[in-house]
Amino acid sequence: MNAIKPHGGKLVNRITQKNTNGMFSVSVSEDLANDVENIADGIFSPLEGFLSKPDFDSVITKGRLSNDLAWTVPIVLDVDKDSAQKAKDFKDIALQTTHGVFAILHVEDSYTFDKTKTSQAVYGTTDINHPGVAKTMSMNDYLLGGKIDYIKRPDADPIRKYRLTPNDTRKAFSDAGWKTIAAFQTRNPPHVAHEMLQKESFLSCDGVFVNPLIGKKKSGDFIDQVILESYLAMISNYYPNNRCTLATLHTEMRYAGPKEAIHHAIMRQNYGCTNIIIGRDHAGVGKYYSPFAAQDIFSDYPDLDIKPLFFPAFYYCKKCLAFTNERACPHSPDFHEQISGTKLRQIIDEGKSPSEFIMRPEVVKVIQSFKKPFVE
Repeated sequence: MNAIKPHGGKLVNRITQKNTNGMFSVSVSEDLANDVENIADGIFSPLEGFLSKPDFDSVITKGRLSNDLAWTVPIVLDVDKDSAQKAKDFKDIALQTTHGVFAILHVEDSYTFDKTKTSQAVYGTTDINHPGVAKTMSMNDYLLGGKIDYIKRPDADPIRKYRLTPNDTRKAFSDAGWKTIAAFQTRNPPHVAHEMLQKESFLSCDGVFVNPLIGKKKSGDFIDQVILESYLAMISNYYPNNRCTLATLHTEMRYAGPKEAIHHAIMRQNYGCTNIIIGRDHAGVGKYYSPFAAQDIFSDYPDLDIKPLFFPAFYYCKKCLAFTNERACPHSPDFHEQISGTKLRQIIDEGKSPSEFIMRPEVVKVIQSFKKPFVE
């Protein structure tokens, strides 16, 4: 079976065993540590480390690496001036979290960057109320570029056991006999409209790869455990056994709208998916992006091997007596039962149960089993 090639032609592998005794070390966040692991496992192929200045500048100005490969979200390590100078002097430095050293960075580059220009390029705004802009403006002034070597994975936990590498997923797809796979990116528990989107892709693809994003999110979003357990409940109760698989993707939400949609597509291509479902306001936040900006941007990247699937939003029509969408339903919105993520969170926060036409009862039960289902 001829599987889709990874972005750039080959899966990166930066897993190794090396001694870090005596190395100068830099402390990083758990989310950044997750991205180092993603580099090492090939999820971020073709990246082998943090962006050098030429690549960073190219991503910001063109949405591509300096070799013209599509890449829209900067993967960078920010440090203060003193650490930047020491890193340049030592060349090889250790990266650590509160759990200890986990990787080595081979420093090739140290440079400053324009935070305002970066925010505008990636997020399409410089509004400090945008979570991505707020993070960018709070970063240290220097960036380190260079390849990484990954030497120690985090301890296992109930969520990480669902984390798979691209080699794992590609084998799973092959074993299932799937030639065409639709990826579904999510940061929320599933409501019925999500389920309908995924099942619609059964008509054109052999299987669906549900890939919940696990990592830092904004206040008011659902916590990781709720997202994972609610999807497991829906899949086990409403999906054919041989048409869907799930794995967690450990990286933070960047809320970069269209730029993040391309980033999401590249990662899913590396997992082995041939298609990605791109719905309304993919990776959006607030009203920063037009509803279909994340679909429109794919016309700028015809060279991507993974292809998007665009579907109109699903809803329950009380006149049709069916889950449907605007392509098939002629009735006015007065007959439509649909929900926004904001309204859904409000219903749950008030201790109420969403209608079964909005969310499956098994999913509601999972959410209601958590005293605090939202990020605070």
